[in-house]
Amino acid sequence: MIEKGKIGVHQFTILTILFTVGSSILIAPSGLAYEAKQDAWIAAILGLLVGLLLVILYQALGKRFPQQTLVAYSEELLGKWMGKAVSLLYFCFFFILAALVLRNLGDFISTQVLVDTPLQFTHIFFLGVIILGIRNGLETFTRTSEIFLPWVLIFFFLMCILLPTEMKLDYLKPVLGYGLKPIVRAAIPLIGTPYLELVVFLMIIPFVKPTKKLGRSFLVGVSIGGSLLSIISLLSILVLGDGLTAVQMYPSYSLAKKISIGSILERLEVFMAGIWFITIYFKLSICFYAATMTFGEVFNLRDVRQLYLPLGMILVVLSVIAYPNATYFIKFATQIWVFYSGTFGLVIPLLILVLAIFRKKR
Repeated sequence: MIEKGKIGVHQFTILTILFTVGSSILIAPSGLAYEAKQDAWIAAILGLLVGLLLVILYQALGKRFPQQTLVAYSEELLGKWMGKAVSLLYFCFFFILAALVLRNLGDFISTQVLVDTPLQFTHIFFLGVIILGIRNGLETFTRTSEIFLPWVLIFFFLMCILLPTEMKLDYLKPVLGYGLKPIVRAAIPLIGTPYLELVVFLMIIPFVKPTKKLGRSFLVGVSIGGSLLSIISLLSILVLGDGLTAVQMYPSYSLAKKISIGSILERLEVFMAGIWFITIYFKLSICFYAATMTFGEVFNLRDVRQLYLPLGMILVVLSVIAYPNATYFIKFATQIWVFYSGTFGLVIPLLILVLAIFRKKR
């Protein structure tokens, strides 16, 4: 394997928390409220439960092939050429996912923070930071996550305790007023982002120090991340209402703008922006790292550091042309992405697991 470093199980848990929160903390409440109305928080919980079932699937693969990446056991089970073909498809999936995450960041900055800053400049600057973070290997940016996770939780906690004066419990009524069907429809896109994307950790699990606690740490990390998404969805409904939440592109950012304690504490949306910059940094780092490692392992490279710059340049271009406008993105994220990510996050891993069981590979 190309990667020589090892990370601890608690570091793996932190990575799963930050990845799960990722870009979803800003954009997920809007899609949930559009379909499920005031029951958006129930849809978020339903999405989390399905996500935990997916984690069990990935855990089963990781346990069956503890020292091998997704690329390695794909070739072992499917044969050399078919395995490489599947691995190249996973490279494309991870790479496109990285491009979409980078575009989410650029759109947010260019519309909410630095309005006159060119989109390409934002992408180049942020991706440069990503490359600096991952070029020294998995251990380096994983240790960095231990420093930043407490700040994410502190910012989130501060926002939660400063919002109660703005909450209106009537916004939650009637519970299940439209039945279960809208809740299920709302949960499907959330399953696509971020839970089906957790398949990326099949490229990282082999580098976690061997322990029986790995499966539990995976479940705990995703549970914490999913709970944060459920809480932010609930807060958005309680403060903004389902109508305003549904029409906002970044409802949780608008939610933070509502915080006002006298004339002293105002304009605290920087807390939400801080949370999002941290979580999206680590999600993008993991996606770009996994894509590069997949590409390097398919072509039997000894070192992938020379790939970061050319792949980064391609990623910047792809992120700009990934989708032309916000309307296209909303349609893509709600109607198309779940089937695309479902192919790589559910169908192929399930087939590989069934094939491994049939051949009794351990």
